[in-house]
Amino acid sequence: MSDDDLPPVPPVAGTEPKMFQVNENQGPLAVLAGSPAPAPKWFEESIAQTPQSRFVAVEGARIHYRRWGDAARPGLLLVHGNAAHAHWWDFIAPFMAREYNVAAIDLSGMGDSDWRDEYTMERFAREEIAVCEDAGMFIPTEPPIIVGHSFGGFVTILAGALYGERLAGTVIVDSPVNPPDRQGGPPDRVIKPHHVYPTLAAALARFRLMPPQSAENLYLVDWVARHSLKEAVQDDGQPGFTWKFDPAIWRRFSIGDTAQRLRQTRCRIAVFRGEHSVLLPPQIGEYMFNLLGRSAPVVEIPQAQHHIMLDQPLALVAALRALLADWNHSVATRRV
Repeated sequence: MSDDDLPPVPPVAGTEPKMFQVNENQGPLAVLAGSPAPAPKWFEESIAQTPQSRFVAVEGARIHYRRWGDAARPGLLLVHGNAAHAHWWDFIAPFMAREYNVAAIDLSGMGDSDWRDEYTMERFAREEIAVCEDAGMFIPTEPPIIVGHSFGGFVTILAGALYGERLAGTVIVDSPVNPPDRQGGPPDRVIKPHHVYPTLAAALARFRLMPPQSAENLYLVDWVARHSLKEAVQDDGQPGFTWKFDPAIWRRFSIGDTAQRLRQTRCRIAVFRGEHSVLLPPQIGEYMFNLLGRSAPVVEIPQAQHHIMLDQPLALVAALRALLADWNHSVATRRV
């Protein structure tokens, strides 16, 4: 059953930003209080633009993606973060589809793509290229651009290093490449099966953003939360809901030397960071700027935390449009 067929529940309540509670019994959506906050018109208009839903086979797994816009236009691939999915871009992609053939991928083990027995960064990067190919992004004269958020940004850094000669550029959105003295790497998690919740509302109450943060645009949090779930069967045989992502993704998984891969980028590249991001503060942005020879932009999105598309979606759209317009009308000066 597709996630679009999930039964509806009332919209998330609350008009003021609330700090997400991270404890055993309550997630962020369970503790929000107040009168319902209607979603703005721009959001309703964006999600009303229903994209194509497609699959492409990549090394034994069906990889799902959503596609908006005219396939004859230059390509723009959007890549989600860890344990997330293509729907994180549902309210961003339609704005970009006015000028681009836009696709949003579900990396394997996440969203509506197949799970694998083993995951690697190189395979994730090949999934990105395979979706670009299947969506017709290598047909126009102008090569595609890949935009990756958080974990998807690390995959996109690798894609730029391995396949940069096939790309017009990459945009890395709040994916910190840390210096040796700043700890990073995969999350330290106990691998166990997902819990199956009796109702969609009970499951939504357990949704949380990682790293934890406050949120004003609760309609966006609600949107990505409900699309993070799928139907499942409880131990007693009754229907329920559980998370889509594979909890074993991080088993025997290495993210690799991100600093080396960033330096090896073979296409244009830009870095976006949230002004208040705990993962990519100004000093990390400066470190990445230096790794790129101080000749690639590091753009700060005002008033955004790590989840920039949830915090400042329209500012993200404006920044992307400005960057891509400049790339379309200028010559790269950074040696690639």
